Amino acid sequence: MSATAPDYLDPRVPPGLRLATAPLVAATAENLRGYGELVADAKAHRIEIVRWPAQGWRPVDTDSGDEGGTTEGIFHAWWEEGRLMGRNEAVGGHYLLGWSDPPERAAQPAGTPVRVLLWHANYHPDGGQLFFPLERKPFVVPMALPGDDVKPEHFKTFWFEGSAGLYMHPNVWHEGVFPCAAAGRFFDRQGRVHARVSVDFAKEFGALLEVPLAR
Repeated sequence: MSATAPDYLDPRVPPGLRLATAPLVAATAENLRGYGELVADAKAHRIEIVRWPAQGWRPVDTDSGDEGGTTEGIFHAWWEEGRLMGRNEAVGGHYLLGWSDPPERAAQPAGTPVRVLLWHANYHPDGGQLFFPLERKPFVVPMALPGDDVKPEHFKTFWFEGSAGLYMHPNVWHEGVFPCAAAGRFFDRQGRVHARVSVDFAKEFGALLEVPLAR
């Protein structure tokens, strides 16, 4: 598997890919178990930081390896000519997250899209990540449980009504946070190391992940 970083603003996606739908479920404390937690107070919620792994049989000293701390900023997501764009101020990221229709159609839909088709997802092995909606409006987050043998069919789309945020545990697959509107802003706090492990749905599975945006 290549370790080359994906091109987040110009992904090479061939035409005719199948769609794998991540079913929509309402986010509750019960069904978020294993993925993360509902967040009422973004400033007070603790972010898990994972200790640096040992390279051999000698362990990492218990008072070291988890001192990188966190970084924070605003995560912006907005629709632009049928493309869902994202910018994460916490880590300086700028992304083409997905499309309202398969990209070969190149059509701009009328009104707010009802789905986003994702080409990529990732997880952070170094720490957890928190998103909190600044406009307190509905949003969704597609997630899958940890494990490198992930497939598109493992993902669920968690729908949040907007009064609470999401804290994701380390190693949980995701791809940002998506407003159920033309645009949205989210407070983001995450591990400062920002290690990222990726899956490319188009290359690996010949698919795009279909994420519903409306209940």
